[in-house]
Amino acid sequence: MKAIAWTAFGRPEVLQLKDFPTPSPKKGEVLIKVFASTVTAGDARLRALRVPAGFKLLSRLAFGFSKPKRAIPGMELSGEIVAVGENVNQFQVGDAVYGSTGMKLGAHAEYVCLTEKAALVKKPDNLNHEQAVAIIFGGLTALHFLRDCANIQQGQKVLINGAAGAVGTAAVQLAKFFGAEVTGVCSTANLPLVQALGAHHLIDYSQEDMTTHGACYDIILDTVGNLHWAKCEPMLAKDGKLILINASLKTQLSSLINKRLICGVADESKGGLNYLRERAEANDIKPVIDKTYPLSQIAEAHHHVDSGHKKGNVVITIGDSLPRT
Repeated sequence: MKAIAWTAFGRPEVLQLKDFPTPSPKKGEVLIKVFASTVTAGDARLRALRVPAGFKLLSRLAFGFSKPKRAIPGMELSGEIVAVGENVNQFQVGDAVYGSTGMKLGAHAEYVCLTEKAALVKKPDNLNHEQAVAIIFGGLTALHFLRDCANIQQGQKVLINGAAGAVGTAAVQLAKFFGAEVTGVCSTANLPLVQALGAHHLIDYSQEDMTTHGACYDIILDTVGNLHWAKCEPMLAKDGKLILINASLKTQLSSLINKRLICGVADESKGGLNYLRERAEANDIKPVIDKTYPLSQIAEAHHHVDSGHKKGNVVITIGDSLPRT
């Protein structure tokens, strides 16, 4: 099979298309033919080992010191189950599925094996593979922090900083679905997109300072990494919560004391994926795809993500024949 190999951390050019043996499912595993994946901000940071302050050593322990531990990168996938191992009960050959490999990585390949207990479920019926894979990273992250951590409620005022990215576009849609009054912060060029996704109010960060905007929010979600507690506290309502997705280790430790400060890593679960499928099939959340690249152009996709100017998601198509459903 064709897959992306990386033997070092660094620039996008460390990623090379190579031949690998096609894996076979072991007991309790399924073999997935991958039709689409993504390059997320997380993929780009991992490739360069560009992590929040304080996490360098932990990242090297998890993913490798001098070179990556895992042979193939990539986390999100959408595809079809083509073989099952013994004692698999949740899936059968022919199932169209979507999900995440998590820290195992390996999604940037034509085939990958996952345990049936992994974050893998049947994909939304109304989305093709490219569309389905584009709601995983942003959708799971936004769902985890807004619903599960911040307990978002109808009528609350929510500010989303970085509303045009993968997490931001999903967060705008989910916050609106939950009945919140949504303010999206983005660039001038992205204002129409964020408004079309359902934001009630817009802040152009090149023209306005959100901290002097005068509004008070129940939840502030920072997907960019340029906000901190001291800057945001005056903008928060009583008992308001600040969510920092790319927080340093020091900030994450302080969140153990400050219960209004939320940090950490989003949960990747079957429950979250099933919920996103329900929302997608009800048209409550729609995929936002900026650009699509074939697997052979993975380095170009990483360069685009590194530019910091993508809108929504960057999708990777895999295989010679990509099913449209």
